[in-house]
Amino acid sequence: MTRVAAVDCGTNSIRLLVADLDRATGELTELDRRMIVVRLGQGVDKTGRLAPEALERTFAACREYAAVIKELGAERIRFVATSASRDAENRDEFVRGVLDILGVEPEVISGDQEAEFSFTGATGELTGRTDLERPFLVVDIGGGSTEFVVGTDHVRAARSVDVGCVRMTERHLTVDGVVTDPPTGEQVAAIRADIEAALDLAAETVPLAEARTLVGLAGSVTTVAAIALGLEAYDSARIHHSRIPYETVREISERMLTLTHAERAAIPVMHPGRVDVIGAGALVLLAIMERIGAAEVLVSEHDILDGIAWKTAEEVETDKQRS
Repeated sequence: MTRVAAVDCGTNSIRLLVADLDRATGELTELDRRMIVVRLGQGVDKTGRLAPEALERTFAACREYAAVIKELGAERIRFVATSASRDAENRDEFVRGVLDILGVEPEVISGDQEAEFSFTGATGELTGRTDLERPFLVVDIGGGSTEFVVGTDHVRAARSVDVGCVRMTERHLTVDGVVTDPPTGEQVAAIRADIEAALDLAAETVPLAEARTLVGLAGSVTTVAAIALGLEAYDSARIHHSRIPYETVREISERMLTLTHAERAAIPVMHPGRVDVIGAGALVLLAIMERIGAAEVLVSEHDILDGIAWKTAEEVETDKQRS
């Protein structure tokens, strides 16, 4: 077994996975998996820069993760940064801070690389499933971007587009720094127009219409699943590989866009960091399902983090063989 630590720093949250992996058997033993909402992408769409307070929230989370990694004794750390840090003018400040705390430089990966990691993490356990049609369409709905990947055993086509729950909320639902509560019909229509344009863009590269099983990743999707399952507390085991029908996704999406902040916050499984962005995130999922005619979405808790961990374990083993 190879013990590695994977960190995924996105626009809305930063997540850690420490795991033992056996590439020969395909077994991943999770030792620690956690997430902190840091909203690194706060204001990036408007200013082009990472805000000082957003950087400090992120560095505080890195310090917590460094302590966990040290305690568990990972052989290697890999830190991957996604949409917000790709877009920011001052990303060097972000890179220096992470290096000082964790001892590794964040890899500011492209959207296509992000999509490949997500596909590897999401579909690794589905290889032997005979109840799922191929090819898979894996969609990772993040804070700043959404990744689309089509493939069976390997990635066939991938594309990242700039629609995500935070970006859409800041662009269309926020007025003078305050999120509209609840949004107007015109605001929702503006989000929908952006999503449809992004789907058109993704379809230029990724054969969306050929997908037979939709696999949904990340917080917007898992939150929709938790609500659909009627959970009183977040239960990763029940959410992982749950199958949520289209009609249920439509009902939840419409409800999230009509509730007030207080009403959304009162939902038992709603993370405080998702209260204001879940409406936009659920709408992205709904639009994707409508575009490809998906009857359901297969929800995965294993995503880019697991893909990063598998790739890191492979590199550790390769280095050992060379030495």
